Amino acid sequence: MGQSLSEPETSKQSAFCQNDYYKVGSSCMQGWRMHMEDSHTHILSLPDDPGTSFFAVYDGHGGAKVAEYAGKHLHKYVTRRPEYGNDVKHALQQGFLDLDEAMLNNEALREQMSGSTAVVVLIKDNRLYCANAGDSRAIACVDGRLDVLSFDHKPTNEKERERINSAGGYVEYNRVNGYLALSRALGDFGLKRNKQIEAKEQMVTAYPDVEEREVSEGWDFLVIACDGIWDVLSSQAVLEFVQEEIAQGIYPQQICEDLMMRCLAPDCQMGGIGGDNMTVIVVCFLHGQPYEELVNRCKEAVSKRQEQRRKRRSHSNRSHEGPVGEEDPEHQQDTPRSHSSATLASEEGTSPRRGKAGNGRLEDDSSGSESERSEDVHTPSLVVEPPGASENGSDGAARDDAPSNGGEQSAPVKPSSSSSASEKARDTKNKQTEQSDSNNESAEESSEEMDLK
Repeated sequence: MGQSLSEPETSKQSAFCQNDYYKVGSSCMQGWRMHMEDSHTHILSLPDDPGTSFFAVYDGHGGAKVAEYAGKHLHKYVTRRPEYGNDVKHALQQGFLDLDEAMLNNEALREQMSGSTAVVVLIKDNRLYCANAGDSRAIACVDGRLDVLSFDHKPTNEKERERINSAGGYVEYNRVNGYLALSRALGDFGLKRNKQIEAKEQMVTAYPDVEEREVSEGWDFLVIACDGIWDVLSSQAVLEFVQEEIAQGIYPQQICEDLMMRCLAPDCQMGGIGGDNMTVIVVCFLHGQPYEELVNRCKEAVSKRQEQRRKRRSHSNRSHEGPVGEEDPEHQQDTPRSHSSATLASEEGTSPRRGKAGNGRLEDDSSGSESERSEDVHTPSLVVEPPGASENGSDGAARDDAPSNGGEQSAPVKPSSSSSASEKARDTKNKQTEQSDSNNESAEESSEEMDLK
């Protein structure tokens, strides 16, 4: 993680813009890091292509200069490509490489040991293009559901590892050459020195993956953010957070600020989780309608999700009922239900799911988010076992028939028929004495327990 401040810097730089089609908010925060190295861009109408929108987040590392340069110039390199008019995807890919080459030829930037991720969303003629290099990420909410628009580039990914090895590099400690924790980035020229191969084949390359989507009336919003957000929350958790805030009528710039504070670590001892710089852009689709229309759509989606979870919880309750109430529906309704923490976590959206989404990513987008492994720890179970509970009794109390002498219970000895009356009396007296001693010992132990408490 590097050096950290003794207290996080929580001042925020927030911005807001809007037209008939989008309501956009952005915010960035330094957090626990010594310096702010992120940059971002939101342009509702590109100067070189009016009517086309451009949104991007750049997460710098080793310094801020590469991220800042990209934030000012990447969109220009894309729109100036000759193929931009009829092949936006290719223009984005080549625009990334052109920008990287320009920085390499810039003497002030060439010697920098810094780099930056880049995740870009360009919307032109109701067609959305998402270009990504690195582990920043973009997601969309479409008809109330998640669509992940980018793939994280990690050195441990099979495809990425193959390119790294072919370029003469290696992966160690989940890092390129034991150094860089992501496999695609702008800058980082020290890892792009193999002159025998093309720029897009370098062990660390600026060449982006590009996803395309058709924008319809069902599109609700986008969230574009650096890994300081995605390391803490899954894509689904971020979608639900933003959706619920829009449902309350909160504006996007405030949602960005709230999301960053939600992800900020309470201290700097979390292994880097929640301690990074954070940058978020929320793009709300208006479709020519007032913002209140989107608010109402999000209210409906939130209400529907809550109802589905109530039904799953009710079904889970019935499936976990004990045999006691099976014959009596009224008693069955009152019988306490047992839930495993995994069941509850699944209902709350924090438990990993194994299915595949349409874009090839796991539905829970388990692409390195620590929170998806740690949130279950904070998820309360509906069944809380009282202190002292044991298999001897469900309420934690000692069973009445449990022996009082440390678990060893002597079998009763039946007196012989030839025993005399005096022996019987003597045995009776001895038992009374032993019982009295046992009671005294129990009283003393109880007194000691009271003192300890």
